Amino acid sequence: MAVDDHILEQQIPALRRYAYALTRDHDAADDLVQDCLERALSRWLLRRSGGDLSAWLFAILRNLYIDSYRTRQRRGVHAPIEGALTVAVTTDQEGALDARDALAALDHLSEDQKTILLLIGVEDLSYEEASRVLGIPLGTVMSRLSRARQRLRTVMETGRSTFLRRVK
Repeated sequence: MAVDDHILEQQIPALRRYAYALTRDHDAADDLVQDCLERALSRWLLRRSGGDLSAWLFAILRNLYIDSYRTRQRRGVHAPIEGALTVAVTTDQEGALDARDALAALDHLSEDQKTILLLIGVEDLSYEEASRVLGIPLGTVMSRLSRARQRLRTVMETGRSTFLRRVK
């Protein structure tokens, strides 16, 4: 079964959005998408012929991101040599601040919660599609999404993450 380039090209914008939402870096997102497409092409014959291509690609992308995330955790924080970067201020400062706060709030979520929010909220996947991408039951998707939305609301309202405390 040959690879149809046009079918893969149609998936690239959605893969780039999802990769950027995960990495928050355009270059890293492009690298992640390239790795995803490379892996998909090298394993094209292993793909289910009747399966959902976008779900398969999202699963590959997510797994590659998690692998790189775990590698970064083991290696520690990367400090750039160049020093501090300058930040450009847009004319819509309130919108930029809201977006920054939302992205910062996403960082307080667990990887499972962040992934489910991005797949359903950003990539507009259905619950069933997200279930296939993540390889979890539909009920688990719905409960994780509910907990993720509640946690995101809490973080956005209070400006900090809520953790359980031990009560003596």
